[in-house]
Amino acid sequence: MEESTVTADPQLNLPPSMHLDSSTPSRNIDRMINSNHRRSPSTTIYSDRFIPSRTGSNFALFDIPTATPSSSGDGKDMDGSGTYERLLRAALFGPENPQKKEFSVPDRIFRYKTETKRSLHSLSPFGFHDVGPEVNHSPVKAPRKVPRSPHKVLDAPALQDDFYLNLVDWSSHNVLAVGLTNCVYLWNACSSKVTKLCDLGIDDSVCSVGWAQRGTHLAVGTNYGKVEIWDASRCKRVRTMDGHRLRVGALAWSASLLSSGSRDKSILQRDIRAQDDFVSKLSGHKSEVCGLKWSYDNRELASGGNDNRLFVWNQHSTQPMLKYCEHTAAVKAIAWSPHLHGLLASGGGTADRCIRFWNTTTNSHLSCMDTGSQVCNLVWSKNVNELVSTHGYSQNQIIVWRYPTMSKLATLTGHTYRVLYLAISPDGQVLHSPNTIVTGAGDETLRFWNVFPSPKSQNTDSEIGASSFGRTIIR
Repeated sequence: MEESTVTADPQLNLPPSMHLDSSTPSRNIDRMINSNHRRSPSTTIYSDRFIPSRTGSNFALFDIPTATPSSSGDGKDMDGSGTYERLLRAALFGPENPQKKEFSVPDRIFRYKTETKRSLHSLSPFGFHDVGPEVNHSPVKAPRKVPRSPHKVLDAPALQDDFYLNLVDWSSHNVLAVGLTNCVYLWNACSSKVTKLCDLGIDDSVCSVGWAQRGTHLAVGTNYGKVEIWDASRCKRVRTMDGHRLRVGALAWSASLLSSGSRDKSILQRDIRAQDDFVSKLSGHKSEVCGLKWSYDNRELASGGNDNRLFVWNQHSTQPMLKYCEHTAAVKAIAWSPHLHGLLASGGGTADRCIRFWNTTTNSHLSCMDTGSQVCNLVWSKNVNELVSTHGYSQNQIIVWRYPTMSKLATLTGHTYRVLYLAISPDGQVLHSPNTIVTGAGDETLRFWNVFPSPKSQNTDSEIGASSFGRTIIR
């Protein structure tokens, strides 16, 4: 047969050199992949196809059948398909290496994923080291699981259901102080031993408790406006200070300086080394002071009141240097961030339900989150940029948030009354890392929750109460 040629169609404007060859398949194969094919010295062949190197790839994934010898047993293909398959295999994947046949498919797949993960960085148009700091190249972590149930419950008979009081605090020596009617009890988290610290008598009652930073002395605010200082190691009262006309519902320590907030609308600054009951009086609130927190550097004091106001004071002024009036209900929940200087969080009561964030360095309102429930308390994790809020009407829930996105990591329920009291376990404990919180409510229970991740050096199995379940009574 004569070889037939097809001339270029003028309508397609094809060059005369482009024509269709109807020769046998073997000639087409040779023209494509035979490196010894002779070319005209004056003709250069161009192609727009790019075939990347497939070295190390698993060609079994492409569903290319292996070449099989002919049934005649002479090693030749009867229809030429085996030759084509072998040549295509060699062109795409390189010559076969008999030693590589011993690898199983799973081993090859795992190796491929590793190489793919590494190559993703090299494909970045900006270069791996030039990408902005906001780009995270680490693998996406699975969401952290927060236990939905408390691992320990303490019965706290007659724990008051009063939004304006602060009756629970956790010392740096791992001792929990709880005010129950007219008495203060100490619960040692290491030994679970309960000690009765003081009894104010039938005519008075406990309205607030606050540990000094060293964890040896406890301040107790009373319904009659007094502040008592107790040496917890000896269960002995060392001082009683006057100055307030009404109950003292908020206390906050800054080294040897103790701040007390009262229903008489005032805040008194007390230096326990001085003979006077107080060294200065801070005026500004128009209603009961129910929240007090010193910043971690002890330079700023934040106060919240039933007048819906949040104030920030310095160590020397008797007037607030910052005033925030955005809340529409009482501000009891106050927390300074341990991670960013000047970052302050505050929460409003039933008519407000919002958590707001402030930058006290720039005097700016950063953001607001409507939680849907009365905000009773706030506390930041010391290990990660997360915080916990406790709530009252109407959900009585505990929420773990990730900051600054304010995405919910967990919503914990169990209390049947408003979760009015909150404290976090202390730093530096051998067996108890600061990942546990304790909550208290008018249902007369204290519940311990593991909500924050432990430091890597800590063993999660040794957390507080991890091996002890059930209920214990304080008294």
